[in-house]
Amino acid sequence: MQELFTVLPPAEAFATLARACSPMPGVETVPLDAALGRVLASDVRAAETLPGFPRATMDGYALRAADSAGASEQSPAYLRVTGDVHTGVVPEVRVGAGEAVRIHTGAMLPQGADAVIMVEQTNLHAATAARPAEVEVLAAAAGGENVLAIGEDVRTGAIAVPAGRRLRPADAGGLAALGIVRVPVRVRPRIAILSTGDEVVATGAQPAPAQVRDVNATTVAAVVTQAGGIPVACGIAPDDSVQLERALRAALAGADAVVLSAGSSVSVRDLTAGVVAQLGAPGVLVHGIAIKPGKPTVLAVCDGKPVVGLPGNPASALVVAWRIVRPLVRLLGGERVDADGLDDERERSAILDVPLPSRPGREDYVPCALARDADGALHATPLFGASNLIFTLVRADGLIAVPLDRSGLDAGERVRVIVP
Repeated sequence: MQELFTVLPPAEAFATLARACSPMPGVETVPLDAALGRVLASDVRAAETLPGFPRATMDGYALRAADSAGASEQSPAYLRVTGDVHTGVVPEVRVGAGEAVRIHTGAMLPQGADAVIMVEQTNLHAATAARPAEVEVLAAAAGGENVLAIGEDVRTGAIAVPAGRRLRPADAGGLAALGIVRVPVRVRPRIAILSTGDEVVATGAQPAPAQVRDVNATTVAAVVTQAGGIPVACGIAPDDSVQLERALRAALAGADAVVLSAGSSVSVRDLTAGVVAQLGAPGVLVHGIAIKPGKPTVLAVCDGKPVVGLPGNPASALVVAWRIVRPLVRLLGGERVDADGLDDERERSAILDVPLPSRPGREDYVPCALARDADGALHATPLFGASNLIFTLVRADGLIAVPLDRSGLDAGERVRVIVP
């Protein structure tokens, strides 16, 4: 009789796989406008200081902060207005004692000034034949108030964007501010996706009785794409060890990693672990993860290339793809990944509306609906139903993560929700 597999906690299972993997070495240089979502291959250092000049962050009056000391609505300070500074122009005027200069947001601070009082805290008295224009200052300004100092954003030589960062819109804007138009990024890892099973037919085919369409190839490809990889469709292999090995070897030859679905549980027709073990050293590292759904998962590395065997159940396959495949693709793509594979950016905290039973010794991922109450608090309501139904996940807004050591969660407690 075949021996049952021994399960590992998901964090330990991913860490075991990650230790045997390395980021792809390839680097390419791409235009900045094509770099969004790509992983930066090396640190980008600032070749200049930003801002390069002190500038106003508000419309108002540039002045010497000392001249506004003690000013209030009851006891305003009065300063002579000696000029007007617009954006894009080097000011010719200098601010002296008892003087102020009208200034616009983004304009260069004139010499002599060390603060800007915003226009809402002033009243302007126009010039007359008897006296020059003056501004009534209704609040005291602190030195540096409403002013961006030289180098406050970034200084020459500083790391502007670190290697391993997947470029976000803000990163692209920062690089543009430095005049950088091309950036070095990691090549995207190619992830072969192979489905198995005599009962599985292509997505566009009409299933015969007892057959099902290949859901996993589509969902796993979407996860790979979302994680920054390039999915490589490898079709469907039958439940035959010789043909499965041939398909796996071909998939490995044409990609940087392979994800296959079905054939990972314990039965005479489940061939994944045995076939994968023959593909190269070190072979199978993990067979079984303490997770629900998705326990019968295979993690392997064959001659330097990761192989992940997912359960055939579409919901189980998708949960494991989120928990294991997604961080693996990010790691291969050179992105910084936590040792346990978790991604804090995709987590929310919510209040559980009803009790949620579980069992210690495994991580449970339970589909849920999310909604905010009248006070704005986020609530999670479990969607109970068969765990192998893909549309349970379609209807869900996220997955409640039940920790490994809990026998259940109580209504009203705060829970961690993964938002894929």
